[in-house]
Amino acid sequence: MGGLYSEYLSPSKVQEHYNYTKETLDTRDSPSRQAASALIILLCVAIVLENFLVLVAVARNSKFHSAMYLFLGNLAASDLLAGVAFVANTLLSGPVTLGLTPVQWFAREGSAFITLSASVFSLLAIAIERHVAIAKVKLYGSDKSCRMLLLIGASWLISLALGGLPILGWNCLGRLEACSTVLPLYAKPYVLCVVTIFSVILLAIVALYVRIYCVVRSSHADVAGPQTLALLKTVTIVLGVFIVCWLPAFSILLLDYACPVRSCPILYKAHYFFAFATLNSLLNPVIYTWRSRELRREVLRPLLCWPRAVGQGRRRREDGTPGHRLLPLRSSSSLERGTHMPTSPTYLEGNTVV
Repeated sequence: MGGLYSEYLSPSKVQEHYNYTKETLDTRDSPSRQAASALIILLCVAIVLENFLVLVAVARNSKFHSAMYLFLGNLAASDLLAGVAFVANTLLSGPVTLGLTPVQWFAREGSAFITLSASVFSLLAIAIERHVAIAKVKLYGSDKSCRMLLLIGASWLISLALGGLPILGWNCLGRLEACSTVLPLYAKPYVLCVVTIFSVILLAIVALYVRIYCVVRSSHADVAGPQTLALLKTVTIVLGVFIVCWLPAFSILLLDYACPVRSCPILYKAHYFFAFATLNSLLNPVIYTWRSRELRREVLRPLLCWPRAVGQGRRRREDGTPGHRLLPLRSSSSLERGTHMPTSPTYLEGNTVV
């Protein structure tokens, strides 16, 4: 490889860019930094577990196979991957940063940009779905599954392209004067472009919801049932939380574009703004389960069944003498009792379902 791409594997390029953009380059692994990293990793583990439970709930219950819940599932998938990306970003930060090659640095930061893009496009897809279902008084046709899959697939493809632009060449390698202070290998125009795209999309989402609320408040509001209005309130809260969590980070990136190098000390504290933004991926599953009783029951089911299954298994081992007779039950009965386990048989011990 020649030219620009020959620098992608250079072990000194990352340090060169950090030395240029930072007033002081402190990479010591202090106790406070270790504590902060441990806290962020615990937060990210909670993000992954929460969103995984939401995905399992949406997948296993046919009630949640509507367009609305599938788009919420796609948002949960992007939040789950964001948690994984933030863990990788944390583990590869601090003293490890200066040992990275540019291609490794691009992969570290690009993964976070991709998951952020996927979240934004998921919110846009949800707003479009709500607008079609309420404002246009029109449901998806027979090919709705194909349309939803195409929309979800397109959002991820666009996210991959947007997050991959720096590694494809839109960066500041060889042009230190064009580098971002917050992200020292990213070109300032790229950072501005991404923030502008996200801001335009969020404004479009807000406009769609304003249009939806106008229709709901009009004389045709009877087309929206209680469940539809509840879902509308839920996704509106999700949008509001996203804006609150990410607005400080977007603001710091805009300031990064406007400030000459080493002229805005607050940019050296940008990691606090991005740490606050990660709360969005933690709060989204809480909003889903808080606003929907059925989804909350389905999300909590694995957590409630696990201690019960462990206790019943222990009791069966302790009391499973030849005098105990285990009779298989029909799966329909276990479904009625809400304890159906699809991968294992259900038995009756005395009057207890185990």
